[in-house]
Amino acid sequence: MKVNKPTQVKGHAKSQKWKDVRGKRCRPPVSSSEINSSPVMAKVIKEHQASVRKKPSVKRLKKKAKSISDSKKNPPQSGFKKPHTQANGSSVFTMDNESNDSQDWKEYSQSIHGNSMETSGESEDVRPVRLEGQSLHYCAERDDRQNHAVLVMQTDQTLCFRGKCFLTCLYGRVEVMGFTIEEGQESYPLFSPASHCPLTVRALESSDLTRDYRKEAAPILQKYLRSASQKKLLKRMTSNSSIILLEPMETPLTRFLASFTDLSELFSPPVSELMFAVLDTPLNGLGMIPLTHTVEGLNMSKSYRDALNTVISACRGDMDGCAVVLVCGAKNVGKSTFIRTLINTLLNHTTSVDYLESDLGQTELTPAGCLSLSTVREPLLGPPFTHQCTPEHMIYYGQTTCESDLDRYLESLKSLWRRRSQSRETPVIINTMGWVKGFGFQLLVDMIRFFPVSHVVQLAHGGTTQCPALTPEFLRTAHGFHTHPPAQTALDEFTESHVPPQSYVHLIVQSEFQGVASQGTARHQRSNELRELSLLAYLSQLQSADPGPVKPLHSLTPYQVPHTAVALGVIHCEVMPSHMFYAANASLVGLCCLGDKVTSRGGPVLLSQAPLCPCVGFGVLRGVDMARGLYFLLTPVDPSVLRKVNCLLVGAISLPSCILTTQPGLEGEMPYVTTDYSFDLTGAGKLRVFKGLTRPSQIGM
Repeated sequence: MKVNKPTQVKGHAKSQKWKDVRGKRCRPPVSSSEINSSPVMAKVIKEHQASVRKKPSVKRLKKKAKSISDSKKNPPQSGFKKPHTQANGSSVFTMDNESNDSQDWKEYSQSIHGNSMETSGESEDVRPVRLEGQSLHYCAERDDRQNHAVLVMQTDQTLCFRGKCFLTCLYGRVEVMGFTIEEGQESYPLFSPASHCPLTVRALESSDLTRDYRKEAAPILQKYLRSASQKKLLKRMTSNSSIILLEPMETPLTRFLASFTDLSELFSPPVSELMFAVLDTPLNGLGMIPLTHTVEGLNMSKSYRDALNTVISACRGDMDGCAVVLVCGAKNVGKSTFIRTLINTLLNHTTSVDYLESDLGQTELTPAGCLSLSTVREPLLGPPFTHQCTPEHMIYYGQTTCESDLDRYLESLKSLWRRRSQSRETPVIINTMGWVKGFGFQLLVDMIRFFPVSHVVQLAHGGTTQCPALTPEFLRTAHGFHTHPPAQTALDEFTESHVPPQSYVHLIVQSEFQGVASQGTARHQRSNELRELSLLAYLSQLQSADPGPVKPLHSLTPYQVPHTAVALGVIHCEVMPSHMFYAANASLVGLCCLGDKVTSRGGPVLLSQAPLCPCVGFGVLRGVDMARGLYFLLTPVDPSVLRKVNCLLVGAISLPSCILTTQPGLEGEMPYVTTDYSFDLTGAGKLRVFKGLTRPSQIGM
């Protein structure tokens, strides 16, 4: 793609990598009042502080927090070998001598004891305790000069929060969403927005109980805290303690999202959690708000943990070839969360995990409407919009569902799999759609036959699977959209050297979290809002990595692309050639690479049908100059990659309305926006399509 760039493009910096050293990150000081700036939060803070003055209390953990038992690690046990052991692993400490620290130790022990469950006679029944209220004052200290906090956690203690921060493990090790963070590792970004389940940090048992923990912890605390705070936290140290550093986080992504009024409270607790937010701790003001035990974190059922352990054991064992895990299930049963936890846990044992995205509506690493094959090397410690990246291979389908063209959908997935080296031994995770009835179920049958699947994890709820169990026995007689029994695997079409497995392991996971099988109704939780967040996150890469005010898209300098250099196509519907530019203007376009060279007869090149070609990224077609024959394109894709682009594809994925309605600094009528439109007209609204239709031949199957 030939581009003319008269001036230097601003805002085209590459997305920031988390592996950069802390000194290179842009972390401007965050005032202590920033996180609580809204009137609602201010009111809650005032009421909460008043109640604390009247009657300070520490609530107990009522529900048992479940954890994944990894075969490589010993099960978490209490590190306190004292007489009065509690069910959550804490203890009422007894001192060998009455030192000056005795009173502090007793107070801290009593605060932990107040959070614990009733005493259990079985030492293995370890119930993690949620850090909240007074216990956070005992084990956390804030340094206002450096604007960070240090937290000392004991084994199986948890911190559940809303907000965002950088976490560095200074001593010991902790676990977040399946990923283990140990001392000596880099800082990791944690995102816990109101759109998803809150994140939980859990302290793990020390791998070496013989260490001189006080001698090693002293210089660590000295580096990050004042003298008084050092002494206070040093008293909290035991052989099973972990020390974590929490720092405020500001990135181009968070600044860009916060510039929109509707998203300014995205990282604050939702209304339903405001009464359970702990607002008077050393952690407040860093961009994170701890939550009491009343708010449930990630809830893992027994079948959930068993399935994770089965897959992890298979990947770590002497398996013939690499593990290929297909995760399926109906909508809103927790497939995405399960996959993130599985990938994070696998990254504890391997350097990378391959991820095949086949869910067009709720993509994990790209904007919606994409089918992609990615290699994940960093943990996914937040929802999809917090880790948007460029996959190794991607195809822009252009819609959030595939019912309009099932053949192109399946052919796109086959094309992606062909691009993966069959000699790779990296585990593969395949995400699927929540469409499990009618044609959607037939697509699942085809995918299990197309790919060399070793494990099928089927998520369900309520004791049923919402569709037939996809066992190897069932698949021998099942009808797919392309395949029919007796099953002849389509693998022979593109992996001739690979011998397909005779069978696979079928695992059923019963989801038991609150609100399972129902879409969230609070702000930022609806599926269309989640898709908009992912697209906004992608466009945030146009912002400069340097701290400063957010630049609206209309203030950025676009690329000028000649009409004759690229082909233009609309792939989700039929558009007359004379209307093609109207459809493409102010739209999101996929930047694709056709195999054939684009030839023009002096005018624009228009495509009559949807091509099956690689996509390298996305851009905003912000204008069309018919007189000069130019497209004006905004994109974060690197110029070296743009040279290969020769096709712009317009799909049904539209720009978020806030991009168009929030254009500061404009005079007169706002471009691309009109109010002269009525949805009362026949045909003016969106057509609703029922996707559960079944072929007459499949009735009674």
